Amino acid sequence: MNQILIRNVKIDDIDRDTAVEAALSGQRTPCWVVTPNAVMLDACAKDDESAALLNRATLSLADGTGVVLASRLQKTPLHARVAGIEFGEALLERAAREGLRVFLLGGGAGIAEQAAQNLCRRYPGLCICGHFWGYFKKNGEEDRRVSALIRAACPDILFVCFGFPLQERWIEEHLHLLGDVRVVAGLGGSLDVWAGKVHRAPKIISSIGLEWSWRMMLEPKRLKNLPAIFRILRK
Repeated sequence: MNQILIRNVKIDDIDRDTAVEAALSGQRTPCWVVTPNAVMLDACAKDDESAALLNRATLSLADGTGVVLASRLQKTPLHARVAGIEFGEALLERAAREGLRVFLLGGGAGIAEQAAQNLCRRYPGLCICGHFWGYFKKNGEEDRRVSALIRAACPDILFVCFGFPLQERWIEEHLHLLGDVRVVAGLGGSLDVWAGKVHRAPKIISSIGLEWSWRMMLEPKRLKNLPAIFRILRK
Protein backbone atom coordinates (compact mmCIF):
# COMPACT_ATOMS: atom_id res chain seq x y z
CA MET A 1 0.00 0.00 0.00
CA ASN A 2 1.48 3.34 -1.07
CA GLN A 3 1.93 6.00 1.61
CA ILE A 4 2.40 9.74 1.13
CA LEU A 5 4.07 11.97 3.72
CA ILE A 6 2.25 15.25 4.41
CA ARG A 7 3.46 17.49 7.25
CA ASN A 8 5.37 14.58 8.81
CA VAL A 9 2.27 12.36 8.77
CA LYS A 10 1.96 9.22 6.63
CA ILE A 11 -1.29 9.01 4.67
CA ASP A 12 -2.35 5.84 2.89
CA ASP A 13 -3.21 6.40 -0.77
CA ILE A 14 -6.38 4.34 -0.69
CA ASP A 15 -10.07 4.69 -1.43
CA ARG A 16 -12.90 4.02 1.02
CA ASP A 17 -13.87 0.52 -0.10
CA THR A 18 -10.26 -0.66 -0.19
CA ALA A 19 -9.75 0.84 3.27
CA VAL A 20 -12.69 -1.17 4.62
CA GLU A 21 -11.29 -4.37 3.11
CA ALA A 22 -7.85 -3.62 4.56
CA ALA A 23 -9.28 -2.90 8.01
CA LEU A 24 -11.24 -6.17 8.11
CA SER A 25 -8.60 -8.33 6.44
CA GLY A 26 -7.18 -9.53 9.75
CA GLN A 27 -3.60 -9.21 8.54
CA ARG A 28 -2.87 -6.84 11.41
CA THR A 29 -5.33 -7.29 14.26
CA PRO A 30 -6.44 -5.09 15.80
CA CYS A 31 -6.38 -2.61 12.93
CA TRP A 32 -6.03 0.91 14.36
CA VAL A 33 -7.44 3.52 11.98
CA VAL A 34 -6.72 7.27 12.12
CA THR A 35 -8.36 9.93 9.95
CA PRO A 36 -6.10 13.00 9.69
CA ASN A 37 -7.64 16.25 8.45
CA ALA A 38 -6.00 19.61 7.70
CA VAL A 39 -6.27 20.84 11.29
CA MET A 40 -4.65 17.67 12.61
CA LEU A 41 -1.83 17.88 10.07
CA ASP A 42 -1.22 21.52 10.96
CA ALA A 43 -0.93 20.52 14.62
CA CYS A 44 1.47 17.71 13.71
CA ALA A 45 3.68 20.13 11.79
CA LYS A 46 4.32 21.86 15.12
CA ASP A 47 4.39 18.76 17.33
CA ASP A 48 6.55 15.78 16.41
CA GLU A 49 4.97 13.70 19.18
CA SER A 50 1.49 14.07 17.67
CA ALA A 51 2.85 13.18 14.23
CA ALA A 52 4.58 10.10 15.63
CA LEU A 53 1.33 9.09 17.36
CA LEU A 54 -0.60 9.12 14.08
CA ASN A 55 2.23 7.34 12.28
CA ARG A 56 2.01 4.37 14.66
CA ALA A 57 -1.52 3.59 13.47
CA THR A 58 -2.22 0.69 11.12
CA LEU A 59 -4.22 2.69 8.58
CA SER A 60 -4.24 6.46 7.95
CA LEU A 61 -7.03 7.96 5.83
CA ALA A 62 -7.17 11.39 4.21
CA ASP A 63 -10.16 12.95 5.96
CA GLY A 64 -10.65 16.26 4.23
CA THR A 65 -10.27 18.11 0.97
CA GLY A 66 -7.43 20.13 2.48
CA VAL A 67 -5.32 17.00 2.88
CA VAL A 68 -5.89 15.97 -0.75
CA LEU A 69 -5.11 19.49 -2.02
CA ALA A 70 -1.93 19.61 0.07
CA SER A 71 -0.81 16.31 -1.46
CA ARG A 72 -1.32 17.72 -4.95
CA LEU A 73 0.54 20.92 -4.18
CA GLN A 74 3.58 18.93 -3.06
CA LYS A 75 3.40 16.86 -6.27
CA THR A 76 2.53 13.58 -4.53
CA PRO A 77 -1.22 13.47 -5.17
CA LEU A 78 -3.56 11.29 -3.17
CA HIS A 79 -6.15 9.67 -5.41
CA ALA A 80 -9.08 9.80 -2.99
CA ARG A 81 -10.47 11.59 0.03
CA VAL A 82 -11.83 9.20 2.65
CA ALA A 83 -13.98 11.05 5.17
CA GLY A 84 -13.81 9.31 8.53
CA ILE A 85 -17.58 9.25 8.95
CA GLU A 86 -18.05 7.70 5.50
CA PHE A 87 -15.44 5.05 6.29
CA GLY A 88 -17.34 4.37 9.52
CA GLU A 89 -20.66 4.06 7.69
CA ALA A 90 -19.15 1.66 5.17
CA LEU A 91 -17.92 -0.45 8.09
CA LEU A 92 -21.38 -0.33 9.67
CA GLU A 93 -22.97 -1.53 6.45
CA ARG A 94 -20.56 -4.46 6.33
CA ALA A 95 -21.17 -5.16 10.01
CA ALA A 96 -24.93 -5.34 9.46
CA ARG A 97 -24.49 -7.63 6.48
CA GLU A 98 -21.93 -9.96 8.08
CA GLY A 99 -23.14 -10.04 11.69
CA LEU A 100 -20.21 -8.10 13.14
CA ARG A 101 -20.57 -6.50 16.56
CA VAL A 102 -20.03 -2.74 17.06
CA PHE A 103 -19.30 -0.69 20.19
CA LEU A 104 -19.70 3.12 20.27
CA LEU A 105 -17.53 5.12 22.68
CA GLY A 106 -17.74 8.89 23.00
CA GLY A 107 -20.01 11.91 22.90
CA GLY A 108 -21.91 13.75 25.59
CA ALA A 109 -24.76 12.47 27.73
CA GLY A 110 -27.14 10.32 25.67
CA ILE A 111 -25.32 10.83 22.36
CA ALA A 112 -23.88 7.33 21.95
CA GLU A 113 -27.21 5.77 22.95
CA GLN A 114 -29.17 7.88 20.45
CA ALA A 115 -26.59 7.20 17.74
CA ALA A 116 -26.95 3.47 18.40
CA GLN A 117 -30.73 3.64 18.05
CA ASN A 118 -30.53 5.65 14.83
CA LEU A 119 -27.88 3.39 13.30
CA CYS A 120 -29.84 0.23 14.07
CA ARG A 121 -32.84 1.71 12.25
CA ARG A 122 -30.65 2.77 9.34
CA TYR A 123 -28.84 -0.58 9.01
CA PRO A 124 -31.29 -3.44 9.64
CA GLY A 125 -29.57 -6.33 11.36
CA LEU A 126 -26.80 -4.17 12.83
CA CYS A 127 -25.65 -5.33 16.26
CA ILE A 128 -24.58 -2.45 18.52
CA CYS A 129 -23.26 -4.55 21.38
CA GLY A 130 -22.54 -1.61 23.68
CA HIS A 131 -22.05 2.12 24.05
CA PHE A 132 -20.60 4.52 26.61
CA TRP A 133 -20.25 8.28 26.75
CA GLY A 134 -16.91 10.01 26.28
CA TYR A 135 -16.68 12.11 29.44
CA PHE A 136 -15.28 9.51 31.78
CA LYS A 137 -11.93 9.80 33.55
CA LYS A 138 -9.31 8.49 31.14
CA ASN A 139 -7.25 6.95 33.93
CA GLY A 140 -7.83 5.09 37.17
CA GLU A 141 -10.73 2.91 38.18
CA GLU A 142 -13.38 4.40 35.86
CA ASP A 143 -11.12 3.94 32.86
CA ARG A 144 -10.51 0.30 33.83
CA ARG A 145 -14.26 -0.25 34.12
CA VAL A 146 -14.80 1.10 30.60
CA SER A 147 -12.10 -1.20 29.20
CA ALA A 148 -13.71 -4.15 30.99
CA LEU A 149 -17.14 -3.17 29.63
CA ILE A 150 -15.77 -3.17 26.08
CA ARG A 151 -14.05 -6.54 26.54
CA ALA A 152 -17.23 -8.07 27.94
CA ALA A 153 -19.25 -6.81 24.95
CA CYS A 154 -16.86 -8.62 22.55
CA PRO A 155 -17.05 -6.08 19.69
CA ASP A 156 -15.49 -6.70 16.30
CA ILE A 157 -15.47 -2.94 15.63
CA LEU A 158 -14.92 -0.11 18.12
CA PHE A 159 -15.47 3.56 17.25
CA VAL A 160 -13.75 5.97 19.64
CA CYS A 161 -15.04 9.53 19.32
CA PHE A 162 -13.22 11.87 21.71
CA GLY A 163 -11.54 14.16 19.15
CA PHE A 164 -7.85 14.48 18.29
CA PRO A 165 -5.44 13.75 19.93
CA LEU A 166 -7.25 12.37 22.98
CA GLN A 167 -8.92 9.54 21.08
CA GLU A 168 -5.65 8.48 19.43
CA ARG A 169 -3.78 8.49 22.74
CA TRP A 170 -6.54 6.48 24.42
CA ILE A 171 -6.66 3.94 21.61
CA GLU A 172 -2.91 3.35 21.63
CA GLU A 173 -2.83 2.94 25.41
CA HIS A 174 -5.78 0.52 25.43
CA LEU A 175 -5.31 -1.63 22.31
CA HIS A 176 -3.95 -4.50 24.40
CA LEU A 177 -6.90 -4.27 26.81
CA LEU A 178 -9.76 -4.53 24.33
CA GLY A 179 -9.99 -8.26 23.77
CA ASP A 180 -10.38 -9.60 20.22
CA VAL A 181 -11.60 -6.37 18.59
CA ARG A 182 -10.68 -6.37 14.88
CA VAL A 183 -10.94 -2.66 14.05
CA VAL A 184 -10.55 0.40 16.28
CA ALA A 185 -11.15 3.75 14.58
CA GLY A 186 -10.97 7.29 15.92
CA LEU A 187 -13.91 9.12 14.34
CA GLY A 188 -14.11 12.48 16.13
CA GLY A 189 -17.59 13.99 15.96
CA SER A 190 -19.27 11.16 14.03
CA LEU A 191 -21.50 10.17 16.94
CA ASP A 192 -23.00 13.67 17.05
CA VAL A 193 -23.97 13.28 13.39
CA TRP A 194 -25.38 9.78 13.83
CA ALA A 195 -27.33 10.96 16.87
CA GLY A 196 -28.88 13.78 14.81
CA LYS A 197 -27.29 16.53 16.88
CA VAL A 198 -25.14 17.77 13.98
CA HIS A 199 -26.03 17.66 10.29
CA ARG A 200 -23.55 17.09 7.47
CA ALA A 201 -23.43 19.34 4.43
CA PRO A 202 -25.73 18.57 1.48
CA LYS A 203 -24.12 16.15 -0.95
CA ILE A 204 -23.65 18.82 -3.60
CA ILE A 205 -21.52 20.88 -1.20
CA SER A 206 -19.58 17.85 -0.01
CA SER A 207 -18.95 16.69 -3.58
CA ILE A 208 -17.10 19.91 -4.44
CA GLY A 209 -14.97 19.77 -1.32
CA LEU A 210 -16.62 22.54 0.68
CA GLU A 211 -18.05 20.57 3.59
CA TRP A 212 -15.57 22.35 5.90
CA SER A 213 -17.12 25.71 5.02
CA TRP A 214 -20.62 24.37 5.73
CA ARG A 215 -19.52 23.20 9.18
CA MET A 216 -17.97 26.59 9.92
CA MET A 217 -21.19 28.30 8.91
CA LEU A 218 -23.23 26.09 11.24
CA GLU A 219 -20.63 26.13 14.03
CA PRO A 220 -18.87 29.54 14.02
CA LYS A 221 -16.50 28.35 16.75
CA ARG A 222 -14.81 26.30 14.02
CA LEU A 223 -13.67 29.52 12.33
CA LYS A 224 -10.61 29.33 14.56
CA ASN A 225 -9.49 26.38 12.41
CA LEU A 226 -9.49 28.40 9.19
CA PRO A 227 -5.84 29.57 9.49
CA ALA A 228 -4.73 25.94 9.82
CA ILE A 229 -6.43 25.04 6.53
CA PHE A 230 -4.67 27.90 4.74
CA ARG A 231 -1.32 27.05 6.33
CA ILE A 232 -1.39 23.48 5.15
CA LEU A 233 -2.07 24.67 1.58
CA ARG A 234 0.55 27.41 1.69
CA LYS A 235 3.55 25.33 2.75
